[in-house]
Amino acid sequence: MGLDSAELGRGLFRVLETGDRELAAEVVHEDFRNREAAVSPTACSIPGPAGVLASGAWMRSAFSDLCFNVIAIAHERDHVWVRLRMQGRHTGPFVRFANGALDQAIPPTGHKIDFEQIHVLGLSDGKVISHEAVRDDVTMLGQLEVFPPKPARLLRMIGWRLSGRATCAASQVSTAAAEAAAQR
Repeated sequence: MGLDSAELGRGLFRVLETGDRELAAEVVHEDFRNREAAVSPTACSIPGPAGVLASGAWMRSAFSDLCFNVIAIAHERDHVWVRLRMQGRHTGPFVRFANGALDQAIPPTGHKIDFEQIHVLGLSDGKVISHEAVRDDVTMLGQLEVFPPKPARLLRMIGWRLSGRATCAASQVSTAAAEAAAQR
C-alpha cells in the first residue's frame, strides 16, 4: 500500500534532511522536477530521486543539523502544500548558483537559521513528481548577516570571491551534490 499525500510531503523533506536513498525511491517519482533547482548545483536539476538526493547534499553541506519542521499540510487531488520551518546551523559555505555558475558564496557563520517556507508538491502515481516553493529567504539572509549586509560579513564575502575561495567552495559543493546523485 502506498503512502498518503501527507506522508509523501513529510517523506520528501525527510529525504532532504537525511539523504535516505530508500525513502527517496519510495516517495520521489522518476520524472520528478524541482522548479527551485535554478539556484542549486547542476546535479539538483537531474530528474527523479537523484536530483532530490543532490539537493539534500547541497543543503546539508551548508547547514548542519538541517531540519524541516512541518507546521501544516494541506492536500487536494494531486497537490500537497507543506508549510514548514527550515532550521539548522550554518557551518559550511552556502553557495548559490545562477545558470550553473557561481552567483553567491556565504562563508560559514556558525549562526542558526530558522525561517518559514511553503512548498507546493505535485503528485502522480503515488509519488511526488514536482516541487516549487515560497521561502522567506530575506529572513534567512538576515540571520546569516548578509541582508542587510553587516560590514564584516560583506568584507569576508568579497575576500572569499577575490581569493578564489568562493569558486573553490562552489566546485566542492557541486561535486558533493553530483556524487550524491550518482550513488543512487
